[in-house]
Amino acid sequence: MIAKIVIKNYRTFRDFTLEFDPKMNILVGDNDRGKSTLLEAIGLALTGRIHGRLLAQELSPYLFNKEVVDEYITALRAGLEAKPPEITIDLFFDGKTAPATLKGMNNLLKSDEPGVRIRVTLNPDYEAEYREFVKDPLQVRLVPTEYYKVDWLDFAGNGITFHRIPATASLIDATSIQLQSGVDYYLNGVISSHLGAGERVELARAYRSLRENFADDEAIVKINEKLRGAQGEVSDRELTLSIDVSQKSNWESNIVPHLDDLPFQFVGKGEQSTLKILLALNKQVQDAHIVLVEEPENHLSFPNLGKLIRKISTKCEDKQVFITTHSSYVLNKLGLENLVLLSARQGFRLSSLPADTQDYFRKLSGYDTLRVVLARRSILVEGPSDELIIQRAYLDVHGCLPTDKAVNVINIRGLSFKRFLDIASLLEHNQVAVVTDNDGKDAAEMKARYAAFGGFSNISVHVGEDANFPTLEPQLLKANGRDKLNSIFGTTCGTDDELLAYMKTRKTTVALAIFEAEEAVTMPGYIADAVA
Repeated sequence: MIAKIVIKNYRTFRDFTLEFDPKMNILVGDNDRGKSTLLEAIGLALTGRIHGRLLAQELSPYLFNKEVVDEYITALRAGLEAKPPEITIDLFFDGKTAPATLKGMNNLLKSDEPGVRIRVTLNPDYEAEYREFVKDPLQVRLVPTEYYKVDWLDFAGNGITFHRIPATASLIDATSIQLQSGVDYYLNGVISSHLGAGERVELARAYRSLRENFADDEAIVKINEKLRGAQGEVSDRELTLSIDVSQKSNWESNIVPHLDDLPFQFVGKGEQSTLKILLALNKQVQDAHIVLVEEPENHLSFPNLGKLIRKISTKCEDKQVFITTHSSYVLNKLGLENLVLLSARQGFRLSSLPADTQDYFRKLSGYDTLRVVLARRSILVEGPSDELIIQRAYLDVHGCLPTDKAVNVINIRGLSFKRFLDIASLLEHNQVAVVTDNDGKDAAEMKARYAAFGGFSNISVHVGEDANFPTLEPQLLKANGRDKLNSIFGTTCGTDDELLAYMKTRKTTVALAIFEAEEAVTMPGYIADAVA
């Protein structure tokens, strides 16, 4: 089994390290966070191949981390000594089971462990040509991979071949599987396990008879009589139409299994996706140690996704499994200890969170569990009325709703901000803002509750400054005045206390009225700061 991976300068990953579970690893993250890249890197280190071809044949400048390439080109054009970028993928095996011949310190961690690595570096044989090329930095727009070489090594520094790799991997991606080939395999498997030799002979005989009878059909007889009149136009021999009944054209390639009287290729996309994955599992994983499954949720409802995941778990019981997904609804039901949360530069397991936070998320519905991970920017609020006000405030500042800019406004439904901030503290590139009432206390005292997160630049806490206005409703009244709010709500409250009582007993109705109001609304300062 694979113990961990270390990646340097490969696609999304500039410096990336992640330890793996020996059984199930569920990789969750937003688009372009590296889920597919991570599977690709694992396969690359295990096989030396990408897209089915040797990496040396498929080497592209776009495989290098863009940030590193930009720094390299900037340094060249500034006249500085710029080291050509390199790609390294180190795959560490379980030290208890991997061959000792793979052991060594030829890895990025300089750790004496067994493993294999793929390394892409400047080829010394072409260094003179490379130096000549970079003399004119303006012509360098990408990494000149023509001067590079690919080394596939073990951690002892020796060249390696596929036969020396102790683990084999099977990548299953429903979008790239041709259904018919899977159907053929599936059909043959079902027939082999359910039909005896005599029954298979009878099936072949019946199929041959069916094809032979085609030529006796009245319509086909008339067509062939007409075609005989074309004799001499294309050949001196008699021309007719029939079906090939030779052994080569046998029933296995033409009889198609049906589901509820529908051919496989005509069932729904969700059913097809499930079939493709399960057929591939039946066909590919028997001899594989590691199974990589790419986004199994495509076209599936949440209940069906749950059933599919359970089937994958059963079929791969003695394998090490990696599943990439955007869906969080079912995954927490499998056990959050299996989840690997990927950000742009790092990955971590939910098991690294405090024990009470892990327990909190196990009880939470799947949709909310990972929203803070999947959004590049999140604003955490206490309830539905706060959520509506934040959305209106964001619309006034940015001219669009938060969702239009991939900003997630998350209703915590209580005061569980710290649970979400525990996750945010591990995702330095995800901006997270907390918007909360002061509850009649000094703002500094309220912010002190989150002092443990004060050292994180991606986390901010926004609290109303005036303790005399303890919650959202009095803060809105203070910022806008009674006359404007009466106009928005269609009320005629004569005093601030009367209007405040109306607002407190109709929190969501009031928030919706403000959200939909055509006139300008002044937001309290702490809310304006949170959406800026």
